[in-house]
Amino acid sequence: MSSKSMTGFGRGEAEAGGRQWVAEIRCVNHRHLDLKIKLPRGYADLEERARKMVAETLQRGRVDVLLSVSGDFSDLHKIEVNSSLAATYNKALAALANSLDLANDTTLSGLASYPDVLVLTRKEEDLEAVWPVMGAALQEAVDACDTMRSQEGEAMARDLHERLENFAADVQKIGNSIPELLERREQSLNERLQKLLDRVQLDPQRLAQEVAILADKTDVTEEIVRLESHINQFRSFLDADEATGRKIDFLLQEFLREVNTMASKINDADIAHLTVSLKAELEKMREQVQNLE
Repeated sequence: MSSKSMTGFGRGEAEAGGRQWVAEIRCVNHRHLDLKIKLPRGYADLEERARKMVAETLQRGRVDVLLSVSGDFSDLHKIEVNSSLAATYNKALAALANSLDLANDTTLSGLASYPDVLVLTRKEEDLEAVWPVMGAALQEAVDACDTMRSQEGEAMARDLHERLENFAADVQKIGNSIPELLERREQSLNERLQKLLDRVQLDPQRLAQEVAILADKTDVTEEIVRLESHINQFRSFLDADEATGRKIDFLLQEFLREVNTMASKINDADIAHLTVSLKAELEKMREQVQNLE
Protein backbone atom coordinates (compact mmCIF):
# COMPACT_ATOMS: atom_id res chain seq x y z
CA MET A 1 0.00 0.00 0.00
CA SER A 2 1.25 3.43 -0.89
CA SER A 3 -1.27 5.69 0.87
CA LYS A 4 0.28 8.51 2.85
CA SER A 5 -0.94 10.57 5.76
CA MET A 6 -0.65 14.34 5.61
CA THR A 7 0.59 14.49 9.20
CA GLY A 8 4.31 14.15 9.81
CA PHE A 9 7.56 15.57 11.12
CA GLY A 10 11.12 15.38 9.86
CA ARG A 11 14.50 16.74 10.91
CA GLY A 12 17.78 16.85 9.06
CA GLU A 13 21.32 18.14 9.71
CA ALA A 14 24.38 18.78 7.58
CA GLU A 15 27.73 20.39 8.40
CA ALA A 16 30.56 21.87 6.33
CA GLY A 17 33.18 24.58 6.80
CA GLY A 18 32.48 24.91 10.51
CA ARG A 19 28.80 25.73 9.97
CA GLN A 20 25.84 23.46 10.70
CA TRP A 21 22.50 23.56 8.90
CA VAL A 22 19.35 22.20 10.56
CA ALA A 23 16.07 21.64 8.72
CA GLU A 24 12.75 20.86 10.40
CA ILE A 25 9.47 20.04 8.63
CA ARG A 26 6.02 19.86 10.20
CA CYS A 27 2.94 18.78 8.23
CA VAL A 28 -0.80 18.71 8.90
CA ASN A 29 -3.76 18.07 6.63
CA HIS A 30 -4.92 20.65 4.09
CA ARG A 31 -6.95 20.52 0.88
CA HIS A 32 -3.97 21.57 -1.24
CA LEU A 33 -0.21 22.00 -0.80
CA ASP A 34 0.27 25.02 1.46
CA LEU A 35 4.04 25.32 1.74
CA LYS A 36 5.71 27.91 3.97
CA ILE A 37 9.51 28.14 4.21
CA LYS A 38 11.47 30.20 6.72
CA LEU A 39 15.13 30.83 5.90
CA PRO A 40 17.85 32.71 7.81
CA ARG A 41 18.50 36.27 6.75
CA GLY A 42 20.66 36.48 3.65
CA TYR A 43 19.58 33.16 2.13
CA ALA A 44 16.26 34.18 0.52
CA ASP A 45 17.62 33.44 -2.97
CA LEU A 46 17.68 29.74 -2.09
CA GLU A 47 13.99 29.57 -1.20
CA GLU A 48 12.81 28.53 -4.66
CA ARG A 49 15.23 25.58 -4.72
CA ALA A 50 14.09 24.53 -1.25
CA ARG A 51 10.44 24.85 -2.26
CA LYS A 52 10.96 22.68 -5.32
CA MET A 53 12.76 20.00 -3.30
CA VAL A 54 9.95 19.76 -0.75
CA ALA A 55 7.14 19.83 -3.34
CA GLU A 56 8.66 16.93 -5.28
CA THR A 57 7.88 14.63 -2.33
CA LEU A 58 5.14 16.26 -0.26
CA GLN A 59 2.29 16.91 -2.67
CA ARG A 60 -0.53 17.86 -0.32
CA GLY A 61 -1.00 19.31 3.17
CA ARG A 62 0.07 22.35 5.13
CA VAL A 63 3.87 22.11 5.29
CA ASP A 64 5.98 24.39 7.48
CA VAL A 65 9.73 24.31 6.84
CA LEU A 66 12.25 25.94 9.18
CA LEU A 67 15.90 26.18 8.15
CA SER A 68 18.59 27.51 10.50
CA VAL A 69 22.37 27.76 10.45
CA SER A 70 24.91 28.15 13.23
CA GLY A 71 28.68 27.89 13.70
CA ASP A 72 31.82 29.81 12.71
CA PHE A 73 31.24 32.74 10.33
CA SER A 74 34.68 34.33 10.84
CA ASP A 75 35.64 33.72 7.22
CA LEU A 76 32.86 36.05 6.15
CA HIS A 77 33.94 38.94 8.41
CA LYS A 78 36.36 41.63 7.31
CA ILE A 79 37.74 44.59 9.28
CA GLU A 80 38.48 47.71 7.28
CA VAL A 81 40.62 50.57 8.64
CA ASN A 82 39.61 54.15 7.91
CA SER A 83 43.17 55.59 8.06
CA SER A 84 42.19 59.09 6.99
CA LEU A 85 39.56 59.32 9.71
CA ALA A 86 42.07 58.01 12.28
CA ALA A 87 44.56 60.71 11.16
CA THR A 88 41.86 63.36 11.54
CA TYR A 89 41.09 62.14 15.05
CA ASN A 90 44.82 62.14 15.90
CA LYS A 91 45.33 65.68 14.56
CA ALA A 92 42.28 66.96 16.47
CA LEU A 93 43.49 65.36 19.71
CA ALA A 94 46.99 66.87 19.30
CA ALA A 95 45.46 70.32 18.72
CA LEU A 96 43.25 69.91 21.77
CA ALA A 97 46.21 68.88 23.94
CA ASN A 98 48.25 71.85 22.72
CA SER A 99 45.44 74.36 23.33
CA LEU A 100 44.94 73.08 26.87
CA ASP A 101 48.67 72.74 27.53
CA LEU A 102 48.26 69.04 28.23
CA ALA A 103 50.38 66.06 27.33
CA ASN A 104 49.24 64.27 24.20
CA ASP A 105 48.71 60.72 25.45
CA THR A 106 46.93 59.41 22.35
CA THR A 107 47.45 55.66 21.82
CA LEU A 108 46.68 53.29 18.98
CA SER A 109 44.01 51.48 20.98
CA GLY A 110 42.49 54.82 21.88
CA LEU A 111 42.26 55.91 18.26
CA ALA A 112 40.84 52.51 17.25
CA SER A 113 38.02 52.91 19.75
CA TYR A 114 36.66 56.02 18.06
CA PRO A 115 33.59 55.56 15.83
CA ASP A 116 34.16 54.29 12.28
CA VAL A 117 37.93 53.99 12.59
CA LEU A 118 37.64 50.20 12.49
CA VAL A 119 34.64 49.00 10.43
CA LEU A 120 33.44 45.38 10.58
CA THR A 121 31.90 44.24 7.29
CA ARG A 122 30.45 40.92 6.17
CA LYS A 123 31.32 39.47 2.81
CA GLU A 124 28.61 38.04 0.56
CA GLU A 125 28.42 34.30 0.97
CA ASP A 126 28.67 32.05 -2.07
CA LEU A 127 25.15 30.58 -2.18
CA GLU A 128 26.16 28.01 -4.78
CA ALA A 129 28.55 26.59 -2.19
CA VAL A 130 25.92 26.82 0.55
CA TRP A 131 23.14 24.99 -1.31
CA PRO A 132 24.67 21.47 -1.28
CA VAL A 133 24.97 21.62 2.52
CA MET A 134 21.60 23.24 3.14
CA GLY A 135 19.98 20.98 0.56
CA ALA A 136 21.42 17.87 2.23
CA ALA A 137 19.87 18.88 5.58
CA LEU A 138 16.56 19.66 3.90
CA GLN A 139 16.47 16.40 1.94
CA GLU A 140 17.11 14.43 5.12
CA ALA A 141 14.19 16.22 6.79
CA VAL A 142 11.94 15.61 3.77
CA ASP A 143 12.81 11.91 3.70
CA ALA A 144 12.21 11.53 7.44
CA CYS A 145 8.87 13.32 7.17
CA ASP A 146 7.86 11.25 4.15
CA THR A 147 8.74 8.01 5.97
CA MET A 148 6.57 9.04 8.92
CA ARG A 149 3.71 9.97 6.60
CA SER A 150 4.03 6.66 4.76
CA GLN A 151 3.97 4.62 7.96
CA GLU A 152 0.90 6.43 9.26
CA GLY A 153 -0.71 6.26 5.82
CA GLU A 154 -0.22 2.49 5.62
CA ALA A 155 -1.89 2.09 9.03
CA MET A 156 -4.78 4.24 7.87
CA ALA A 157 -5.07 2.30 4.60
CA ARG A 158 -5.25 -1.00 6.49
CA ASP A 159 -8.03 0.40 8.65
CA LEU A 160 -9.88 1.74 5.60
CA HIS A 161 -9.57 -1.61 3.82
CA GLU A 162 -11.10 -3.32 6.85
CA ARG A 163 -13.93 -0.80 7.09
CA LEU A 164 -14.54 -1.09 3.35
CA GLU A 165 -14.90 -4.87 3.63
CA ASN A 166 -17.44 -4.41 6.44
CA PHE A 167 -19.28 -1.90 4.27
CA ALA A 168 -19.25 -4.28 1.27
CA ALA A 169 -20.57 -7.13 3.45
CA ASP A 170 -23.53 -5.00 4.58
CA VAL A 171 -24.29 -3.98 0.98
CA GLN A 172 -24.30 -7.65 0.02
CA LYS A 173 -26.67 -8.44 2.91
CA ILE A 174 -29.09 -5.83 1.62
CA GLY A 175 -28.89 -7.21 -1.92
CA ASN A 176 -29.48 -10.76 -0.70
CA SER A 177 -32.46 -9.72 1.44
CA ILE A 178 -34.42 -8.02 -1.36
CA PRO A 179 -36.09 -11.20 -2.80
CA GLU A 180 -37.29 -12.21 0.68
CA LEU A 181 -38.48 -8.65 1.32
CA LEU A 182 -40.52 -8.66 -1.90
CA GLU A 183 -42.04 -12.01 -1.00
CA ARG A 184 -43.07 -10.73 2.43
CA ARG A 185 -44.56 -7.60 0.93
CA GLU A 186 -46.49 -9.60 -1.67
CA GLN A 187 -47.91 -11.75 1.08
CA SER A 188 -48.73 -8.71 3.21
CA LEU A 189 -50.43 -7.00 0.27
CA ASN A 190 -52.45 -10.09 -0.45
CA GLU A 191 -53.56 -10.35 3.20
CA ARG A 192 -54.58 -6.69 3.37
CA LEU A 193 -56.58 -6.94 0.17
CA GLN A 194 -58.29 -10.09 1.44
CA LYS A 195 -59.38 -8.29 4.58
CA LEU A 196 -60.56 -5.24 2.66
CA LEU A 197 -62.50 -7.19 0.03
CA ASP A 198 -63.72 -9.88 2.47
CA ARG A 199 -64.22 -13.10 0.53
CA VAL A 200 -64.17 -11.42 -2.88
CA GLN A 201 -62.04 -13.43 -5.27
CA LEU A 202 -58.91 -11.45 -6.18
CA ASP A 203 -57.91 -11.06 -9.78
CA PRO A 204 -54.48 -12.75 -9.99
CA GLN A 205 -53.48 -10.50 -12.88
CA ARG A 206 -54.36 -7.36 -10.91
CA LEU A 207 -52.46 -8.66 -7.88
CA ALA A 208 -49.46 -9.41 -10.08
CA GLN A 209 -49.55 -5.84 -11.39
CA GLU A 210 -49.60 -4.43 -7.86
CA VAL A 211 -46.73 -6.67 -6.85
CA ALA A 212 -44.76 -5.58 -9.95
CA ILE A 213 -45.31 -1.92 -9.05
CA LEU A 214 -44.22 -2.62 -5.48
CA ALA A 215 -41.15 -4.51 -6.70
CA ASP A 216 -40.19 -1.64 -8.99
CA LYS A 217 -40.41 0.86 -6.14
CA THR A 218 -38.29 -1.40 -3.95
CA ASP A 219 -35.73 -2.32 -6.62
CA VAL A 220 -32.28 -1.13 -5.52
CA THR A 221 -30.31 -3.18 -8.03
CA GLU A 222 -28.85 -0.10 -9.72
CA GLU A 223 -27.76 1.39 -6.40
CA ILE A 224 -26.10 -1.86 -5.31
CA VAL A 225 -24.31 -2.23 -8.67
CA ARG A 226 -23.00 1.34 -8.42
CA LEU A 227 -21.91 0.80 -4.82
CA GLU A 228 -20.03 -2.37 -5.80
CA SER A 229 -18.30 -0.38 -8.55
CA HIS A 230 -17.42 2.38 -6.07
CA ILE A 231 -16.04 -0.22 -3.63
CA ASN A 232 -13.70 -1.63 -6.30
CA GLN A 233 -12.59 1.87 -7.24
CA PHE A 234 -11.97 2.69 -3.57
CA ARG A 235 -9.67 -0.34 -3.29
CA SER A 236 -7.70 0.71 -6.38
CA PHE A 237 -7.31 4.27 -5.04
CA LEU A 238 -5.92 2.98 -1.74
CA ASP A 239 -3.28 0.93 -3.60
CA ALA A 240 -2.40 3.61 -6.19
CA ASP A 241 1.12 5.02 -6.45
CA GLU A 242 -0.08 8.61 -6.26
CA ALA A 243 -1.93 10.98 -3.95
CA THR A 244 -5.60 9.94 -4.08
CA GLY A 245 -7.02 11.40 -0.86
CA ARG A 246 -9.17 13.97 -2.66
CA LYS A 247 -10.48 11.36 -5.11
CA ILE A 248 -11.46 9.04 -2.26
CA ASP A 249 -13.14 11.90 -0.42
CA PHE A 250 -15.26 12.64 -3.50
CA LEU A 251 -16.00 8.92 -3.97
CA LEU A 252 -17.31 8.68 -0.40
CA GLN A 253 -19.84 11.40 -1.23
CA GLU A 254 -21.07 9.18 -4.06
CA PHE A 255 -21.27 6.26 -1.60
CA LEU A 256 -23.50 8.32 0.67
CA ARG A 257 -25.76 9.39 -2.19
CA GLU A 258 -26.40 5.76 -3.18
CA VAL A 259 -27.01 4.68 0.41
CA ASN A 260 -29.53 7.50 0.94
CA THR A 261 -31.37 6.56 -2.27
CA MET A 262 -31.43 2.92 -1.22
CA ALA A 263 -32.75 3.79 2.25
CA SER A 264 -35.55 5.90 0.78
CA LYS A 265 -36.66 3.06 -1.51
CA ILE A 266 -36.72 0.33 1.12
CA ASN A 267 -39.09 0.85 4.00
CA ASP A 268 -38.04 -2.07 6.17
CA ALA A 269 -36.82 -2.07 9.79
CA ASP A 270 -34.05 -4.66 9.33
CA ILE A 271 -32.68 -3.04 6.20
CA ALA A 272 -33.02 0.41 7.75
CA HIS A 273 -30.72 -0.82 10.51
CA LEU A 274 -28.19 -1.88 7.87
CA THR A 275 -28.36 1.47 6.05
CA VAL A 276 -27.75 3.29 9.34
CA SER A 277 -24.72 1.04 9.86
CA LEU A 278 -23.53 1.88 6.32
CA LYS A 279 -23.79 5.62 6.98
CA ALA A 280 -21.92 5.28 10.27
CA GLU A 281 -19.11 3.37 8.52
CA LEU A 282 -18.95 6.01 5.79
CA GLU A 283 -18.59 8.77 8.37
CA LYS A 284 -15.71 6.93 10.06
CA MET A 285 -14.00 6.38 6.72
CA ARG A 286 -14.41 10.01 5.74
CA GLU A 287 -12.75 11.13 8.99
CA GLN A 288 -9.77 8.96 8.11
CA VAL A 289 -9.66 10.07 4.48
CA GLN A 290 -9.49 13.74 5.48
CA ASN A 291 -5.87 13.09 6.49
CA LEU A 292 -4.83 11.11 3.41
CA GLU A 293 -2.54 12.84 0.92
